[in-house]
This record gives sequence, structure tokens and C-alpha cells, in this order.
Amino acid sequence: MALSPLNAISPIDGRYRSKVEKLKDYFSEEALIKYRVLVEIEYFIALCELPLPQLEAVSPSIFEDLRGIYKNFTAEDATAIKDIEKVTNHDVKAVEYFIKDKFDALELSAYKEFIHFGLTSQDINNTAVPLSIKDAMNAVYLPEYTTLLEKIETLANDWAAIPMLARTHGQPASPTRLGKEIAVFATRLKEQFKLLNDVPSAAKFGGATGNYNAHKVAYPNIDWKAFGTKFVQEKLGLQHSFPTTQIEHYDHAAALFDGLKRINTIIIDLDRDIWTYVSMDYFKQKIKAGEVGSSAMPHKVNPIDFENSEGNLGIANAIFEHLSAKLPISRLQRDLTDSTVLRNVGVPFGHTIIGFKSTLKGLDKLLLNEPKFAQDLENNWAVVAEAIQTILRRESYPNPYEALKGLTRTNTAITQNSISDFIDTLEVSETIKAELKAITPSNYTGI
Repeated sequence: MALSPLNAISPIDGRYRSKVEKLKDYFSEEALIKYRVLVEIEYFIALCELPLPQLEAVSPSIFEDLRGIYKNFTAEDATAIKDIEKVTNHDVKAVEYFIKDKFDALELSAYKEFIHFGLTSQDINNTAVPLSIKDAMNAVYLPEYTTLLEKIETLANDWAAIPMLARTHGQPASPTRLGKEIAVFATRLKEQFKLLNDVPSAAKFGGATGNYNAHKVAYPNIDWKAFGTKFVQEKLGLQHSFPTTQIEHYDHAAALFDGLKRINTIIIDLDRDIWTYVSMDYFKQKIKAGEVGSSAMPHKVNPIDFENSEGNLGIANAIFEHLSAKLPISRLQRDLTDSTVLRNVGVPFGHTIIGFKSTLKGLDKLLLNEPKFAQDLENNWAVVAEAIQTILRRESYPNPYEALKGLTRTNTAITQNSISDFIDTLEVSETIKAELKAITPSNYTGI
């Protein structure tokens, strides 16, 4: 049976496929094969441009035809390579044989032994994978992140003047403004993205154990280190890791995954806060005709988008955590554990994109319930005690904290009237009393 959303094992290829469709161009098996072909072709062209003596006769006019092998890569090409792999039992060698067949068609048979010349499979994998991650970050992740960030910033601006009772330890605290609390998340996201943006997309390229052994023994007078750096950085747009073992050390990849995880954690924090505000009736949610909130309770409109986001970002972070912890560790000059782990790199990206979309959907459904904000502030006049005792400190009033503690730390309701009566008992000028009485839970919101 062909793969469909109903029989896929992973929900990102099943239930949520439509949300992550774009990622297939970077993290599918077909995409990985295409990126391997790209690296092999560009490497051969770089050897021609060096040039190696045996490749001086290759005309630059053929380069675009060569690039067409990966630019016009099809699902049928990927299937052909997988068929070759059934014989070779080696995925990168299958790519080499596929390209050799293409060379025959382009009448380049005399040069096809320079495909994959001097390389090991990790020179291909450790350039193809970071290149695919970099492209996915720019083409898919960045637009989704930017859209969500812009929504958060818009809400922060829209709600900038809404006074709100703050809660620390779950208890009423000095009032704040809703927009400011949302702006906190925008600032956190931007600061973490700056760090993320500084992480290089690093790639290993140096032969079997990283020393260009085969290259040097064949052409001892060529500066292969300089060639490799130029190829990786100028041709592929990656940072050349050197020296390395047989594989990329993945330290920069680990930093990237940790950075992505921190951004996801901030969004989870936002999800939980908004979920709580919904439960406090600070927000209503837009109702869509035909939707059901509960199979048993028809009145409910559940904050499911924030719950969905939290769940998906949690899964993403668990996998990002494993990637960042595992990939930098390899026995001696290499073991194969990185290979199977890297094949899952698209999974946390998928769950991240689902999470971002769910948070955005939830934010788009919020309806501000301003009367509830005002009611909570009015019910908590005790929060102006901090303001009163601070002004009294300014006026050198004796023991102001203790005086306010005696008023507020009781089980008796504190109201505007009780605060006003208390102020009248203070031995301060009428001007100061007027200043104190002007303070309300709604206007004591700071900067």
C-alpha cells in the first residue's frame, strides 16, 4: 500500500503532513540523495577548475549540463539510485555510480574516475546534511519563526495599554500591562535568534580520516587544505571544519540544535501563560461554525492550539537534545552512530513547525475580555500597598513597611475605601495624602 496520511507511522508524515510539506525538499531521503549529488557534481567541477592535469581538457561549457544533474533531479532519479544501492549496499557509492552513468550520457566517460576522487562517504554526507539544514532554516524555519514573532509583537503593541494584575507564585502582585508581558516573549525570542544566527553551518571535507591522504599521495604539490576550504566555503557556502577525524565533529550543529531548543522552550512558556490566561477568563476564543470543543460538554471552547504546540515543541526538544548530546561523540576516528541519528534531523524541525503554526493559530483566535482584567484589579486593592509604603519611605515616614503589612496581611478584604481610610490616618501632609489616594491598581503599572 502506498504511503498516505492514514497509514503513516509518524504523525508529521500523517496527520500533520500538510503543515510540514515544505520540509520534504530538505529532509526526505530523496532530498538527502539530491544534496549528495549536488556535492559530488560541484566537487568534480572544482577539480576541473583547479585544474587537475587530467581534467584540463574538460570544457567549462559542460559545467551547466553537469549542474543540471542535480538541478533537474527527479523522484525517478532518486529511485534509480536506491535501486543501485540494493546492489552496492552503500548509499553514497550508489550516488557515485549514478553520476558515472550520467557522465557516459554526456560523453565524459574518460573523466568519471574523478567523481568522488580521494573522498570518503563522510565528505559527502558532512557537506550535504549541513547544506540541507542551512537551506531548510532559510526557506522554511525562518519564515515560520518570523510570522510568529511578528504576531507576538503585534499583540504586544495592541495590548500595550491594558493594565493587568500580575501574579507571582500564583498570588496577586504589583500590576503590570498585558502588552508588556507579551513583549517579554518577543524580546526573549529575538535575543535567542541572534545567538542562533551566529552559529556557523560547518562541514567536514578532508578525505578518509581528515588528512587528505589520498589527495596528497596522488598530487603532493597541490595545497589540498586550501582547496578544501575554498570548495566548502565558496562553492557550498559552509564553514570548513579542519582538522577533523573521518567525520564532522558536529559541535556547531549541536549549538544550532540547542539554540532551536531554547527558542522552542520560550514558545512553550508563552503557550502555558496564554493557556492560563484563557482559564482565568482573560481571553475568550473565536468560535468556528461546526467545531466541537468537547465530545461530552457542548459549551466548551478548549485552548487546544496551545496544548498542541506545547506537545509538539516538547517532542522536538527531546530530539534536539539527543542530537546535540550524541552527535559530537564518536569513537576514535569515527563510528556509524551519527549516520542513523542524522537521518532523523528533519523530525524535530517538523514538530517545531507544527508547534509554531499551532501557537499562531491559537493567538489568532484570542478575544480580549477587558472587563475581567478590570475586575481582577478592582478586587485586589492590596497591590497598591507597595506604592504607598515606597512613597512613605521617600518621605522618611517611620516603619512604613510594617504599617502597610498590618493593614494588608489579614484575611479581611482590602478595598479602595479601606485604603483611603488608612491613608487618612497617616501623619503626612494633605498633598502627600492626595498623591497616595491617586494610586489605583489600574494606574500603578510602572514603566
